[in-house]
Amino acid sequence: MPNKAPTTVREIMSRDCYRVTGKTSVSTLAEGLALHRLPGVPVVDERDHLIGFISEQDVMGKVLESSYLNDEPPLVSDLMRNEVLSVTPNKSITDLAQEMLGAKPKVYPVVEQGRLVGIVTRRDVLSAVLRMRHN
Repeated sequence: MPNKAPTTVREIMSRDCYRVTGKTSVSTLAEGLALHRLPGVPVVDERDHLIGFISEQDVMGKVLESSYLNDEPPLVSDLMRNEVLSVTPNKSITDLAQEMLGAKPKVYPVVEQGRLVGIVTRRDVLSAVLRMRHN
């Protein structure tokens, strides 16, 4: 029996995802983004509740500025966006694919009862949509 194509975000999300807190330094964040090959990551509090999102784009200017001025880069809490587009694990992949058209984020935090349970990327969604077409 062939593998059934995934239909919900829960089936394609990365559960063990990289995340930071507001107290994370921007240099640590930049290293983590490079290591995990992500364009941005969720920001959580000490109980793993989603409180923001920060991307490479959010920090690039500040990192340049701090290296030019030879001072300490800011913390994630100084630069993160508090308005975050997130999805639930039960969201349909095709609905999310529709939302990702245009200038939407490339990474969505997946939240259940206010807590971060994973992330889903545009690449994850594209792969899932392709699998749906071939099943």
